[in-house]
Amino acid sequence: MAREQLQVLNALDVAKTQWYHFTAIIIAGMGFFTDAYDLFCISLVTKLLGRIYYHVENAEKPGILPPNVSAAVNGVAFCGTLAGQLFFGWLGDKMGRKKVYGMTLMLMVICSVASGLSFGHNPKSVMTTLCFFRFWLGFGIGGDYPLSATIMSEYANKKTRGAFIAAVFAMQGFGILAGGIFAIISSAAFEAKFDAPAYEVDPVKSTVPQADYLWRIIVMVGAIPAAMTYYWRMKMPETARYTALVAKNAKQAASDMSRVLQVDIEAEPQKMEESVSAFKLFSKEFMRRHGLHLLGTTSTWFLLDIAFYSQNLFQKDIFSAIGWIPPAKTMNAIQEVYRIARAQTLIALCSTVPGYWFTVFFIDRIGRFAIQLMGFFFMTVFMFALAIPYNHWTHKDNRIGFVVIYSLTFFFANFGPNATTFVVPAEIFPARFRSTCHGISAASGKLGAIIGAFGFLYLAQSKDKAKVDAGYPTGIGVKNSLIVLGVINFLGILFTFLVPESNGKSLEEMSGENEDENETGAMELEPSGLNRRTVPVA
Repeated sequence: MAREQLQVLNALDVAKTQWYHFTAIIIAGMGFFTDAYDLFCISLVTKLLGRIYYHVENAEKPGILPPNVSAAVNGVAFCGTLAGQLFFGWLGDKMGRKKVYGMTLMLMVICSVASGLSFGHNPKSVMTTLCFFRFWLGFGIGGDYPLSATIMSEYANKKTRGAFIAAVFAMQGFGILAGGIFAIISSAAFEAKFDAPAYEVDPVKSTVPQADYLWRIIVMVGAIPAAMTYYWRMKMPETARYTALVAKNAKQAASDMSRVLQVDIEAEPQKMEESVSAFKLFSKEFMRRHGLHLLGTTSTWFLLDIAFYSQNLFQKDIFSAIGWIPPAKTMNAIQEVYRIARAQTLIALCSTVPGYWFTVFFIDRIGRFAIQLMGFFFMTVFMFALAIPYNHWTHKDNRIGFVVIYSLTFFFANFGPNATTFVVPAEIFPARFRSTCHGISAASGKLGAIIGAFGFLYLAQSKDKAKVDAGYPTGIGVKNSLIVLGVINFLGILFTFLVPESNGKSLEEMSGENEDENETGAMELEPSGLNRRTVPVA
């Protein structure tokens, strides 16, 4: 039989949208703004790092990062993020969301600045330092995923909860956009101040010594927005759901939310004596109730991030392959940064950012399930539309069409599974496991990102040995790589059917925390239990 919900939790569920909701979105969202800036800014400067530190005398093309170095620079932050998601997700359920929230931000600030510093001047010391600090930067970023999602879900009302969590995640789009715009401005300023010939004119003078400052500035600026929000994170009270349901302090939860909501809320300590069911994470009871849900959230996020990050990190390679960015030897080092940043900024402006905010607007209207299914479907269609007639798109007259379809895949990733895979794990698990399960789901996604980031370096290489980048083995080519990504997106459609629809339901209704267990440990069959199905019922 369903228990009566605590008044403080009911007050949060039915609260009208107020200023504190927007404050929470901004405080949590600025963390994601920084996350996106820091994770994606490295793809703007990897070509520059190759020119500066791996120049080869009398080579026809500018220097590039060796395969193992490129894989490390691009992927090490994801390894840190994966570890941080698991660790801070677990810690958020043990210590409380607020106590851990400040730790992640300070780690991000310190490591963003340190990433731009280096011990020594030779390539090995610079790359080692960069990779070391980007690992710990990723570790802090990883903690932001489960904590921000959990805090926003536990503060929000049930009517607009999806939009609020999605709005936090949508700040990623602005972070990617800000990274591109800042790289455009800074590279344009450097180009105006330090004129240099193209590589084919003078290979040595094409990379001015001051270019070494450019990549460091771009990487280090990510610390500023994170530092600006530290004070406000520390001022946020602990979420009522953690205080009441996990810490079992209904009086403190009522007091905190009375101040936030500016209403009188009764503490109801007697209801806390009716303890929620005490099954453990990964116990038989947990797996019976939430096992398929966890499989659904981990698998869809894993598949999505393989496709999403392999595209996003290596846009510059795809744009070069179709001629949207000129051959490297026709530009100097700073011009190449400008061109790569301009291309990524256009993609972010035209597809990435609008896709996120379409999700914010529609997620509480048509539901998480429909958006995720639609997103995976169109990503599959557009990926095959790029891959099958790939030779057609490489002709000069057809390049704009390629970019349009490529942009649409990003639009439907963000108006689709890239947002919903973040939202749903914060809604469907019990409060005492919520941060941990979100961290596990997010870590599964980052495992996919690592596969995408590392694998695409090798897979996208040409099958013709003469056209392969220096140091790489032959691959399967861009066309076949896009086909592989299309198949991965199709698998995402199938696994979406394991994910329950949480639209319009309270967190306790979704997690089953208000339901008693009978003597055999099975949940009594209640309408709320029946409603936790995947596809919405008319």
